[in-house]
Amino acid sequence: MGVFVFLPLVLPLTAWPIARLAEQHLHPRSATWLLSAVAGVLAVCSTLCLALLMVVGTAQLPGNPLPDGWSDPEVRAAVPYDEVAGRVAIPALIAVLAACGRTAWHHRRVRSRARRALQGLPATSVAVLDDTVPYAYALPGGRGRIVVTTGMLAGLTAAERRALFAHERAHLARRHHRFVLTVQLAARANPFLRPLLTTVTYTTERWADEEAATAVGSRRTVALAIGRSALISRGGPDAALAGFAVAGPVPRRVAALLGPAPAGGVWPSVFTTVGLATWGAAAGTTASALSSANSAVTLFLILRAATPM
Repeated sequence: MGVFVFLPLVLPLTAWPIARLAEQHLHPRSATWLLSAVAGVLAVCSTLCLALLMVVGTAQLPGNPLPDGWSDPEVRAAVPYDEVAGRVAIPALIAVLAACGRTAWHHRRVRSRARRALQGLPATSVAVLDDTVPYAYALPGGRGRIVVTTGMLAGLTAAERRALFAHERAHLARRHHRFVLTVQLAARANPFLRPLLTTVTYTTERWADEEAATAVGSRRTVALAIGRSALISRGGPDAALAGFAVAGPVPRRVAALLGPAPAGGVWPSVFTTVGLATWGAAAGTTASALSSANSAVTLFLILRAATPM
C-alpha cells in the first residue's frame, strides 16, 4: 500500500478552491450536485482509509480476536509507520463513526419532533401554525409539507407569500435535504470537507430561490420576500430544516436575484479559474478513489495470504 493509504485523508484539500468558486460561477443546481458528489466520494474514501489502518492497528493489540498472522511483520510492513498510524486510526475511526451517527440521529430526531408538532392539523401540503413568531421551513418525508406560522404570513404581501411557498416547494421537490445531509456527514467524516458544507447549504438555498423566481415570474418579488423575511424572522425550530430566511448570506442571495439569472447546464471552460478548480477537484476525487481501492485490494490480498487455512 505504501504512502498511498494516507492520500485519501488529505486529498479533500483539492476541493477547497471549487468550494468557493462553484457558488460564484456555476448554476446553483450544478454546484450542489458537483460538491455533494465530490464530498460524498472523498468522505467514503477517507473513512475506508481509516478502516484499513485500524485493521493493522487492532492486530497489534494484545488479546485481539483477529488471526495471529495479521500482526506478522510482513503484514505490518505494508503500512508505513504502522506502530503510530495503526493505533491512532482506532480512536479516529471511532470518533468519525460517532460523529456521523450523532448527525444522522439528530436529523431524524428533528424531523420526528417537527411531525409531532403538526399532529392534529389537517393533512395538507401546507401547515399553518398559529404562532406570532415568524418562521417557515420545508419538512421532508413522504410528500413533504411546508410549515409556516401566522406571524410570517402576516409580515408578507400576497406576492411574497407565493414566493415563499414556491421556495419551500422547490426544497421538497428537489430533495435538498438529502444533499445537505450528505455533505454534513462528509464534513463529520473528514474536517477538511467543512468548506463544502458551507457552500452546499448556500447553493441549495440559491437553487430554491431560482426555482421560486421561475414559478412566480419575478426575481425581484423573491428577492423582496427573502429580504423582508430575514428582517422579521426569528429562525425555525432547528437549523437542520431548510428555512426561507435562514441565518447566513441573505444579502448575497438578494443581490444574486436582483442580477441576471444564471446560465443553466453550462460548464465553464477548463481554461478559466473555476474550470481549473473543477478539474482539480475531479482529479483529487479520482486519485482518492483509486488510492483507497488500491490500498483495500492490497491489504485484502496480504491478509488473505497471512490467514492460516
